[in-house]
Amino acid sequence: MSGPKSIISFEDAKAKAKRKLPRMIFDFIEGSAGREIASNKNLQIFNDIHLRSRVLASVGNPKLNSKFLNYSFDLPFGIAPMGMCNLAWPDADKNLAEAAKKFNIPHCVSTAASSSLEDLKKWGEGQTWFQLYVNGPTEEAWNMVDRAEASGYKTLILTVDVPVVSRRVRDLRNGFVVPFKIGLKQLVDFALHPHWSLSTIIKGIPEPKNFRQGSKNNFDRNASRAGANWEFLVELRKKWQGNLIVKGVMDVVDAKRIQNAGIDAIWVSNHGGRQLDSSPPALLTLPKIRDSVGPNMPLIFDSGVRSGEDIVKALAFGANFVMLGRPIMMAIAASSEKGLNDYLLLLKEEIEVVMAQLGIKDSSKISGDALYTDISKKLQKEIHTENKL
Repeated sequence: MSGPKSIISFEDAKAKAKRKLPRMIFDFIEGSAGREIASNKNLQIFNDIHLRSRVLASVGNPKLNSKFLNYSFDLPFGIAPMGMCNLAWPDADKNLAEAAKKFNIPHCVSTAASSSLEDLKKWGEGQTWFQLYVNGPTEEAWNMVDRAEASGYKTLILTVDVPVVSRRVRDLRNGFVVPFKIGLKQLVDFALHPHWSLSTIIKGIPEPKNFRQGSKNNFDRNASRAGANWEFLVELRKKWQGNLIVKGVMDVVDAKRIQNAGIDAIWVSNHGGRQLDSSPPALLTLPKIRDSVGPNMPLIFDSGVRSGEDIVKALAFGANFVMLGRPIMMAIAASSEKGLNDYLLLLKEEIEVVMAQLGIKDSSKISGDALYTDISKKLQKEIHTENKL
């Protein structure tokens, strides 16, 4: 991790990724549902939150280590599950797993990963988590659960906010489908980006490897995922003996019911705006859910996080741990393995700088007290008052 940094900001990574990737691939990573209102609001809400700077505090040697469930991580953030990561750059899956091991942070493996869950567990070892989609018949989902258990996964994430895949206009416009169907438009797009295209052809066109059976891949991106219902969750809790996390929760009623079902952690997220375009910013729901489930229920947060400062804001709003998705993919697309390592180090450095400005030495001490008393504190007060009505 020595030498000049290839990435000095998220915006830097995004700009480089946009230049290197075919438009179809960049839009698959960056795009969201509908008119992309929810995605934009996820970003804007972080800009509206102000933090409370303090002075003359002893802030040397900051502590960023985080205890979450039965893990001890070196940082309060990790890598969210993302499908088809090798589209960003060949070997991205392996780079993610190895970087998570190097930085001692969790790496969440998607059901739709470009590599098998077995290989990803081997590469990432102890802090690798598996994310489950109930894609099509539930029999396939139970098979995935069995494979995860046999591979030694100790934490399972059930994603529940994709009963069907949303209508993503950029993908429709670009003709993005899985498996790929290459027409003239796509050929021209790829030809204009020869570095990505040749590297990808040499390594092999990515596909969701967890669904391969025999000589054919039976993954259907548009298949119903509505099998992830309350009955399935109850059965999954009975079957899975490790940590069980439910991802994609935005409502206090759902959060309370999930908590009462004996789930180990709740993941507050609107899927980065990729599912419901009329969704409120996920950050707004975080304090409401925290109030609903109480101070001891472990909460993970994602959606709209782009910087270390955003991570601090999410922690101040009630999260115990923060995950990042799109920015990680942009960093890999921008500068492959080095870009990923540089971006993770950048996030760490940004958190340390912000904590110093706030007079906080230990990231576990970040709370609502770090919010400035204008819009940020007012927003939280309004949320708490609403919850009591």
